[in-house]
This record gives sequence, C-alpha cells and structure tokens, in this order.
Amino acid sequence: MAVEAVGHWTLPDSAYAMWVRGELDEYLRIPDDGTRVEVVGGEFVVSPAPVYAHGGILSDIQEAVLRAKIADAEFAWRGVQTVNLDLVEIGDGYIPDMVIVHRDTDARGRAEETLHVYPGDLGLVVEVTSSSNAHNDRRPVLGRRLKPTKWSGYARTGVPYYLLVDRDPRNPGVTLFGEPDRGEGSYEVLGEWKFGEPLELPAPFGFEIRTDGWKPWAL
Repeated sequence: MAVEAVGHWTLPDSAYAMWVRGELDEYLRIPDDGTRVEVVGGEFVVSPAPVYAHGGILSDIQEAVLRAKIADAEFAWRGVQTVNLDLVEIGDGYIPDMVIVHRDTDARGRAEETLHVYPGDLGLVVEVTSSSNAHNDRRPVLGRRLKPTKWSGYARTGVPYYLLVDRDPRNPGVTLFGEPDRGEGSYEVLGEWKFGEPLELPAPFGFEIRTDGWKPWAL
C-alpha cells in the first residue's frame, strides 16, 4: 500500500533549495510514476500518485472552467493542473492539484514555458485530499507542536482563495477559504458545500462546479 513519507534526511542543501533547482526528486531517487515531492514547513514530503477518482474531480473542475469560458468570451480565468508553486517567502515548494489563474498569466506562462509560478500569480488554488496526505491540505492541528501545512502556507503567502475538496469519509465536503491573514497564516471560511450540491464560486470567478459524482474515498 502506498503511503506518504516525510523526510528527515541529511541533504547537501536545504530541501527547498534543491526543490527549486529541480534536484530533490533525483537525489531521493523518486520514480517517474506520478509520485510528488513537495516541501511543506521546510520538510520534504513524498506523496504517491493520486487515485482515479481524485483525478476525476479535477477534470470536473476543469470542465466547469471551460464551460464558463465558452459561455462568456470575456471570462478571465483558466485552470491549470499540477504546476510547481514556489513559495519563496516561506521556503516551501508545493505542487497544487490545480490553480486558477488569470488568462493573461496563463498566456504568459505558456509563451515563456514557465517552470515555477508564484502565489501572486494565482487567483485560486485547489487541493483534493487523499487518504495518505489529507492532513497536509487542511488547517494545522494542535499536537505536540503546530506544524505548518499547505493551508497555512497558502494563507501566509497571500493566495487569495483556497478551495479544499475533502474526500475523507468522516466529514466529506468542499470548503472555500479566503481573506488570508498572512501574519497568522490562516483563512476565513467563505462557503461550504456537501458532495452532490452545486458549487457556486463567487466573484471574481462567478461559475458553477457540479459535484454530483464526487464521493469520499473508500475505507
């Protein structure tokens, strides 16, 4: 069974610096099978490739963006999956499931064959949880110490909106976070939906995502 791994190795440089240079995967001998290496809270995290249902949810969101674009020639947003997001301000490097960017940002990234995007490039970030690493996508939980997560990293670097699709059978649903507090590394909840309910993203996005086929992961 594939599980997440968090690294505490002695590296020749910081995990973040190696990630930015594209050296971390090779150093860790990560297979080219969809496995992702990210740096969260300064530590590298290795996650297995997501399952089919996870990808299906992202396809549904991508199709919603495309429908909005077809319906309105002035629609300003584009959806892009699995890009390298450099959070240089906090020394982290993520690979979000999807980012929603302005069409001008998308056009520039394509023309320049951009290797990394930055928090200021994003309108909204999307994460779909998996059983192996859902805790990294959610708000930090107080334990022995409050460990940073991608939720707090996105907030701390000013990503304006964060859409979390949580497939955990114990509490499945979708939450839209916004109004990031960069000092605290936290968000306000702007909307919540159950699977099966139409998800209406507010301005500046203004499009609907159908969630009829979204289900929790199997126990």
